[in-house]
Amino acid sequence: MTEMMIVTDAAPAKTPVLPDAQTVTHVKHWTDQLFSFRVTRPKSLRFRSGEFVMIGLLGDNAKPLLRAYSIASPSWDDELEFYSIKVQDGPLTSKLQHIKVGDQIILRPKPVGTLVHDALLPGKRLWFFATGTGFAPFASLLREPETYDNYDEIIMTHTCRDVAELAYGRELVNSLNDDPLIGEMVAGKVRYYPTTTREQSPVMGRITTLLNDGTVFRDLGIDPINPDTDRAMVCGSLGFNKDIKDILDGFGLKEGANSDPAQYVVEKAFVG
Repeated sequence: MTEMMIVTDAAPAKTPVLPDAQTVTHVKHWTDQLFSFRVTRPKSLRFRSGEFVMIGLLGDNAKPLLRAYSIASPSWDDELEFYSIKVQDGPLTSKLQHIKVGDQIILRPKPVGTLVHDALLPGKRLWFFATGTGFAPFASLLREPETYDNYDEIIMTHTCRDVAELAYGRELVNSLNDDPLIGEMVAGKVRYYPTTTREQSPVMGRITTLLNDGTVFRDLGIDPINPDTDRAMVCGSLGFNKDIKDILDGFGLKEGANSDPAQYVVEKAFVG
């Protein structure tokens, strides 16, 4: 897959004319299938890192066309960041992929989601399991100070087909130590474990396979997952989520929720 790295930066904000409108301030096309963008943040919006909101555009019938998108920026950021796949015949992303700085999107400021610290019991090691654009909520949580207050070690796994699809996550992880807010808190706590399933890379294979056969634990030089110390968050396709759930259940972890914290949580709103 060709890596494009097309970047556009902020232009003077336009006056919103759509309901719940926010203005695009930055767009970056990572590959011909993936892009990220930033928009202005409603002054009234409060959210927990890891949550998602409904965003979209007006459809051909002038009615809002909305989809759930994880907020990739942390709760303290002045803007909102999103990370998206491009689906050429997708009702929303076929249009959303063409947005430019100064354009407007619709954003419903009612954040929800299960990938939040409140849904987990205290632990020592936190696993983030992501495929594709499922990295987005972890982009938020990796920049959230509470993550480093709560855990001694964070293991970020990200599985994609090709190396170029890892670029967004790799760049973000590499920037953590230099982050002016959390850089000192990170202090070597993050272990990054990217894998690919199609293009050759240092670690090949699905993370599910690498967990089941113990490769990931040997590669990182760590003990297997333990329900007494390990916590996990999962965001990927429905099949991936189920497979990881089964693996975590096998290690003795219990699924939690905002109302009933436990050892792991799964983002059920994300599909892709």
